[in-house]
Amino acid sequence: MSRASAPRASARWYRGDCHLHSVRSTGGELAPAQLTAAARAAGLDFVAVTEHNTTDGYADWVDRADGLLVICGQEVVTRTGHWLALGLPPGHLVDWRYGNDNSDGDDRIGRQLDDVHRAGGLCVVAHPYAPYPSGTFEYPYQGFDAVEVWNGQWASDLPWNADNEAALADWAASLVDWAHRPAAGVGAGGWRPAIGNSDTHLAGQIGVPHTVVRAAGRTVDALLAGIAAGHSWIAGSTNVDLSVTVSAGDRRADIGERLDTGGATATVEVEVRGVPSGTVSAHTDRGTAYRVVLSADGAGSLRWRTDATESAFVRVEVRHPDGRPAALTNPVTLV
Repeated sequence: MSRASAPRASARWYRGDCHLHSVRSTGGELAPAQLTAAARAAGLDFVAVTEHNTTDGYADWVDRADGLLVICGQEVVTRTGHWLALGLPPGHLVDWRYGNDNSDGDDRIGRQLDDVHRAGGLCVVAHPYAPYPSGTFEYPYQGFDAVEVWNGQWASDLPWNADNEAALADWAASLVDWAHRPAAGVGAGGWRPAIGNSDTHLAGQIGVPHTVVRAAGRTVDALLAGIAAGHSWIAGSTNVDLSVTVSAGDRRADIGERLDTGGATATVEVEVRGVPSGTVSAHTDRGTAYRVVLSADGAGSLRWRTDATESAFVRVEVRHPDGRPAALTNPVTLV
């Protein structure tokens, strides 16, 4: 779908968790009031309600939001994969009774994606490598607006696992594929933004991880526009802060933006806080390009120079000393 992104001068960063379940979902143990209170305590600005195959109960969240923006959504649980419909009108229900076999010759998932887009919503691939029945995503990614590369469902005991590593590797490979063929922009024919969510079912999971979105305001339309444009990065907790700027002369670009270098050398500048003794690394279509170690107090910076002939894009990873991610960014593209 096409959404206008926010001019940098009028925008700010908002933290949100777009994959939450209450007692209305299988395995959910928390009431909406407990979840909204936990989101506020975690320092989040917005959340999305994504109950399994229902939008019932959205009003219960809104009634208890107390200043927290609550986006209406649904986790669409099909036979061969789950996906998130974000930004639905309250009461709007997305059909889930199909699989990828297309046995009746009816492209029902395609019609559902179109329906969500017509309603002004986003469609997000959920936990594509989840190793349980129906959890592994078997549909083509065509028509989806973003992919959940970091899912924290098991965050209480295993905040990063092989399923997430596989999703991240697959997404990173898709960026390289995009960079090596004639395409431009985000979405159809371009690169697909990454997001991260907690997939909260239990206490202590909310916000681990979450997505930090640059938007013109804390509204549903503005936040969805930021996500669709890739103006976002994933944080392992609200203790982690990050900024990325790529500049060439008097031109500069932020996460998710395109920098016209004019043939000049570009400078990549990254500032990180909240990851003691971790590492911050710059990645391009050629692989890991540069890495530095952060100080024991968790603060540090990376400064590295490249150009559009060497790097079609630059994205950033911040990891803890044990290798677990603390932050992952969408790319800045260079031309």
